Amino acid sequence: MTDKNSGMESGEGFAGYGDRRLQAFAASFQLAEIVDDLSRSITSLCWRPDGKAIAVGLEDGTVSLHDVENGKLLRSLKSHAVAVVCLNWEEDAQQIRNDSSIMTSYEDRTSRFLPPAPRVPRIQGLVSGDTGFMDDNEDLFQELSSSSQQRFNILCSGDRDGIICFSIFGIFPIGKINIHACRVPSSHFDKEAECQLLNASIFKVALSKDLCRLIIICSGELVKNEEESENWQMTGHGMHGSHCLVLDTSIFWNRKNELHQVAQQASNIEELNEVIRASLSIMSKQWSDAMNNFHEKFDSLSDLIVDHGLDSSSQEEFLSLLGGARTSPPIHQFLVNSLGEAGVKRVSKVVCGAGKELQLIVLNHLQPAAEIIGFRMGELRGLSRWRARYSSIGLDETLISNAAEKVGMIIVQVEWFMRLLSSVVLQFSNFFNWLLKCIKLLLSEPSDQLLPYNSELVVIFLKFLYDQDPVRQLLESSDADQIIELDLETMQRVKELVLFGGFSDCEYLQRTLAKQFHQMESSFKEAFLMPFTSISKKIVCVDLLPLFPLPPSLVSPTVPMSVSYYEDSSQAVSHQQTSQGRFVDYISFQVPDDSFSNISNCIAIVRNFTHDSIYIKNGYTSSQALLLRVPDGYHCVDLSLYKESQIVLLLNETTTTSESSGDACMVILQATDLPFVSIPRSTCMDCWKMHELKECVIDLQLENEKVRSIPHLVVAPLAVSSSRGVACIFAARKRALVYILEEDEDEVSEPE
Repeated sequence: MTDKNSGMESGEGFAGYGDRRLQAFAASFQLAEIVDDLSRSITSLCWRPDGKAIAVGLEDGTVSLHDVENGKLLRSLKSHAVAVVCLNWEEDAQQIRNDSSIMTSYEDRTSRFLPPAPRVPRIQGLVSGDTGFMDDNEDLFQELSSSSQQRFNILCSGDRDGIICFSIFGIFPIGKINIHACRVPSSHFDKEAECQLLNASIFKVALSKDLCRLIIICSGELVKNEEESENWQMTGHGMHGSHCLVLDTSIFWNRKNELHQVAQQASNIEELNEVIRASLSIMSKQWSDAMNNFHEKFDSLSDLIVDHGLDSSSQEEFLSLLGGARTSPPIHQFLVNSLGEAGVKRVSKVVCGAGKELQLIVLNHLQPAAEIIGFRMGELRGLSRWRARYSSIGLDETLISNAAEKVGMIIVQVEWFMRLLSSVVLQFSNFFNWLLKCIKLLLSEPSDQLLPYNSELVVIFLKFLYDQDPVRQLLESSDADQIIELDLETMQRVKELVLFGGFSDCEYLQRTLAKQFHQMESSFKEAFLMPFTSISKKIVCVDLLPLFPLPPSLVSPTVPMSVSYYEDSSQAVSHQQTSQGRFVDYISFQVPDDSFSNISNCIAIVRNFTHDSIYIKNGYTSSQALLLRVPDGYHCVDLSLYKESQIVLLLNETTTTSESSGDACMVILQATDLPFVSIPRSTCMDCWKMHELKECVIDLQLENEKVRSIPHLVVAPLAVSSSRGVACIFAARKRALVYILEEDEDEVSEPE
């Protein structure tokens, strides 16, 4: 049945449309805004499984996560060195079925013992640098970005160089593979002989809903591994074309409980690291500005001393004034004319105000962030001691304990810094009170209403703080190994504490806060690199299916491709599959016309390939496939697997005389109704499987399918969201059309 056009160009009125349709248009419009903002560098898009966030792959290798409601940046991760060409985000299917029994295993106890985590401090008018987080204080941010409330999910990203990265929650890196280094078994029955892909390029990746398998559609030359024996032969010099790889990622399923807990703690620690980093940056900027203001005013006293021909320092002149010996002309001119009462009050407000701001940042952001990190590292240290469960994913007790000690050091340093800051601010305030008293006396004005001062503190200030800045020294972000001088008594106490379980590194108080934070971050990276490395080694290639040949000169063909999984619980094949449902893979792609003779304008659909590769030893059915010929007068622009075994085809007319005018249509197929034929397994890979289907091509009958006509030519990509039930199509004239795939157009009123 052919339906009416259900699309609507962006910008037209919404009258007559229901709430569901308005929400769908709003979501797609926001997506268009995100895409438009990044249009210069965007290379791939992917929805988060809950539909609340979208992952964007960029030309520089960055993967950024955005809130789809307002487009704000949630997180960004630099996992790749080159453009990210494909993304796939999959969620644990069993967890969706039974949240109540599963989520108790992942309880995050932090909120039971500690207050809510602090956010990155924001000072009006101050830019502390790009932290990779959204820049507002909306409560929605916590819900969208916090991994504590998320189901276990994994984001797969593939780049132009053939690197595939895995990230739990889209933010915690947990594995990486290089398809150029994959050793592919030459057949499922003979794993002794291996081959590999040369000059491989990735098109699509898809992680199964049980997280056990990864399908990769790529191009390259399939050749024999020279290190293997010569028992396996390849036709010619190799098979150059498009291939389908299957990787065993069962480690994600087998250890999902352990990975979930580690990722929860690590990703929240990373968020708190950003709080500390931004806090230190803002504090350094605030204090530096205040000290620059102080020295800008008081450095002029040195010039006055030189102008009057005196051989003394500013501190000596102030000490003489404090002792009452004499009031020299330069100090009199400086206090009465250059600085004055108003100048002292302004400098005092700036310096003391900056000190109070730093104290607030420490109390509200820096200190609680460090304490929560310490608690979370303690949780990880406890998990690392459960070697039977966590050693297999690389959680190393020694590395975690070292990182936990670094957190303890920075907590002590923060307390040390607060005491120093309080002392410095007190001495500055006392110094300014004394100066106000002096100015009043020099002007013979009453000073009874002024705050009292301590002469001993003035002496200490002039000797140790006037031309020195211990606060700035602790906040110094220089890469130089600056050493903070400590008195012998303090150093001796630190060493004695080692006997009572103190830190083995006794020099932590001699490092700046920035340096200690850098060491803490480095220890985190080292500790979390072990799970990353361990998981990466457990991801191996288990099968390969040659799809179609390509000319050697064509490295990266631009043909429509799509990979997805559909649930088929009626055909469970094992206890694991029975408990979590069986998911059948569907691989769809357009066969290039020059790949095979007698095959033109055809779309190939392969299903059950990954299950075939895993269960064929147990006697289960082989892969199935078919070739679907597109009607004359049409060609496939893009295709996408939807849900409930549906495939969406986007077709353009080819009978028009003008390249800029014509019509298109969107065809929705039910894949389970198609007459698939079995692809027999063979003991070698030196043949193109699709070539065997050329004698049984099925013609696509548009009159028997659900077709939506589109009054424009369209361009790729076709963006389909199964969770929202919409398809977003881009017209050749750069206009967006949105279709509601769940509704019959006859039931929807036409827009006014």
